[in-house]
Amino acid sequence: MESIEDQLISAQNAKKSISTLSDKDKQSIITRIAQIISERKEDIIAENLKDLEKMSDTDPKKDRLLLNAERIIELSKSLVDVSNLEDPTNKILSEKTIDNGLFIQKRTVPLGVVGVIYESRPNVTLDVAALCIRSGNVCLLRGGQDAYHTNLFVVSLIQKVLAENNLDINIVQQLPAERKYILDILTAEKYIDVIIPRGSNQLIEFVRKNALVPVIETGAGVCHTYVEESAKLDDAAKIVVNAKVSRPSVCNALDTVLVDKAIAQTFLEKLAPMLAGYNVEIFADEDSYRILKDQNYPLINKAEPEDFGREFLDFKCSVKIVNSIDEALDHIAKFSSKHSEAIITQNPVKTELFLNQVDAAVVYLNASTRFTDGQVFGLGAEIGISTQKLHARGPFALEKLVTEKWIVKGEGQVR
Repeated sequence: MESIEDQLISAQNAKKSISTLSDKDKQSIITRIAQIISERKEDIIAENLKDLEKMSDTDPKKDRLLLNAERIIELSKSLVDVSNLEDPTNKILSEKTIDNGLFIQKRTVPLGVVGVIYESRPNVTLDVAALCIRSGNVCLLRGGQDAYHTNLFVVSLIQKVLAENNLDINIVQQLPAERKYILDILTAEKYIDVIIPRGSNQLIEFVRKNALVPVIETGAGVCHTYVEESAKLDDAAKIVVNAKVSRPSVCNALDTVLVDKAIAQTFLEKLAPMLAGYNVEIFADEDSYRILKDQNYPLINKAEPEDFGREFLDFKCSVKIVNSIDEALDHIAKFSSKHSEAIITQNPVKTELFLNQVDAAVVYLNASTRFTDGQVFGLGAEIGISTQKLHARGPFALEKLVTEKWIVKGEGQVR
């Protein structure tokens, strides 16, 4: 515990250093980080290759792990976007003078030390570091073993920028990736103000059950698209295919297609060749299995109960035919992870029913679930998609990396 405790203590101490930064200073540092990762992209790619070589080509997490020149340039641009966002701290939320003359003000302040536990996504390292610096927070990054070399190098570049600005480099730290330290992180309530897990259901469940530090969950995505009988089927098919195949390894990708019985035959005949073109493996309920089998769909399985409510993170999905919107809503209520859910329909009554009744962070009408993303929503970047209801919900980004502080000024009042 000694080595990690030293890191935790140094994180607490680093709060003093980051608190000295002006708004312009924070913008300048993030812009410089964006510049240095662009300048050193070949070195980042070389370190990333060390991690990629350890992972099987069949592992769906490999796409999450990959950093190529295009993705690094996009990351650099997203950091510039973060630097241009308004500082969420020191905003006056309310102020008043009460009857005894006390002046009471409520303002936003940084959370403090933010610990983030995540898996095979080295882009999270940069996103979190930038968001924490912009909001005046210290961050402790615990990435997985899969991205060890990439994360280590990226953090070294960030710390180089901090050192250039005569700041405590412990404002951003990488914690050990070994599993034996996980409980030490989760129980470090003396040093860490909030823990944010980002990854699989198993990771989030473990953090939830074992943490003494307050937790903000960024949940796994089990995402449904319900094709209602009034849907424009050509549009519906394009939306479903995009939601599934544009990047299947991410949390906003489609997992289950729900189809109204009245249009199931026509719609699945239209959808099948489009999904087959991407070699999507389908786990179909009894009725949809029969239709797809008749279409000679090449990668078809009879769905087991566990194929619903499953986050596939791969070129795989489940399909179920439902008799009505009520059955679709019941299915989503049972199996959703409350991340992103979509309805494809032209019926205004059913639109409002779906949008109002579905309990999810983001609900869509006639659009792909793939848009659930902090950058797409104009938030610059995100730490993750929060599926809980306290403090933050949906894309968890800069505006939520603050808490509140009351300032009370008096002139000798006593109670």
